[in-house]
Amino acid sequence: MKRLIRTASALAATVLLAACGATATGPPPGVGHSGHGAHTPEASPLRDGERFVTLTMPEAYSPAPPNGGTDDYRCFLIDPGLEKQVFLTGAQFQPQNTDLVHHAIFYRVGPEQVAEAERLDESAPGEGYTCFGDGGVDEASWVAHWAPGTEEVLLDPSHGYAMPPGSRLVMQVHYNTLDVEGKPGTDRSGIRLRVTDRELQPFDTVLFAAPIELPCTPEESGPLCDRAAAVKDLGRRFGESSLGQVEALTRQCGPSKPGPTQHCDLPVEWPAEIHAMAGHMHLLGRAIKVELNPGTPEARTLLDVPAYNFDDQALQPLPEPVAVERGDVVRVTCTHDAGLRAKVPQLQKLDPRYVVWGDGTADEMCLGIAIASAT
Repeated sequence: MKRLIRTASALAATVLLAACGATATGPPPGVGHSGHGAHTPEASPLRDGERFVTLTMPEAYSPAPPNGGTDDYRCFLIDPGLEKQVFLTGAQFQPQNTDLVHHAIFYRVGPEQVAEAERLDESAPGEGYTCFGDGGVDEASWVAHWAPGTEEVLLDPSHGYAMPPGSRLVMQVHYNTLDVEGKPGTDRSGIRLRVTDRELQPFDTVLFAAPIELPCTPEESGPLCDRAAAVKDLGRRFGESSLGQVEALTRQCGPSKPGPTQHCDLPVEWPAEIHAMAGHMHLLGRAIKVELNPGTPEARTLLDVPAYNFDDQALQPLPEPVAVERGDVVRVTCTHDAGLRAKVPQLQKLDPRYVVWGDGTADEMCLGIAIASAT
């Protein structure tokens, strides 16, 4: 599918996961998260023509966050052994060490991209390779994802993600060690794929992002409450690409006045239908909303989470697909609360900071995720 919205390349390379799943219980909104739990939900019955394929990381991995940080993004190349094209119609990530796993994203790597992925994998010591942002492979496509509170959600059975013969998956896992004392242990997660040999209409994953410009509270102080110092620290932890992400959002969305609520209007470039939505923020998130053509007679809400809960990042199927046309505008709006830093156990041990868009659990995001198909 042609690109639904105009996004800078830096944006496409540094987005985090939202979620794919059903409602789950968690702590009250705005007080952090309670731990992901070890529960793997039972699979829904197979639909006509579907079968399961279960894949696991080749070897266990012990997270080692770089640059003195607490976040490790690691990519693992997984071979589903496809000898003919199939379509992916559902997926359920199976985190093995839920004390460490923050989220996971699965990227499809076509046959023509496998050599590039293999070079990355072979050039890095140990299992997998470092991959802040995306899967590290040009033109890799996001086909599945997981975050706390998620279970498999089955959408229209006439649609799915195309998986050509010879293609592979890059499994990007975000490990966070904020709650870990001493050695973090190991993880060997996997995924249960639901596939079919039938020819389906292809899905695509579309991302709607807005910037974050969240100052410290009046009660907080410290060197990282200065924006320039905080951005410099972000680059130290995650590299120059993270700085490019902050700049790209400013260019795309315009300058933002520092404060708890930010938004971005994104022009639609190609007609499509949106089938489901999810929202993603981190531990300072309060609310997220995604609207189509706001302020016009045709305005409608695609996603509204007025009390965001990090432990319930459920994908929400729309009652019926919503058509978007070239020239439409999608607005994503997020509210964050720096005051939660004093209440969230995972953040209390960290120095206060001016928060911008970043990959770390102590940073923030404002991301709407859409499952879409071309029209």
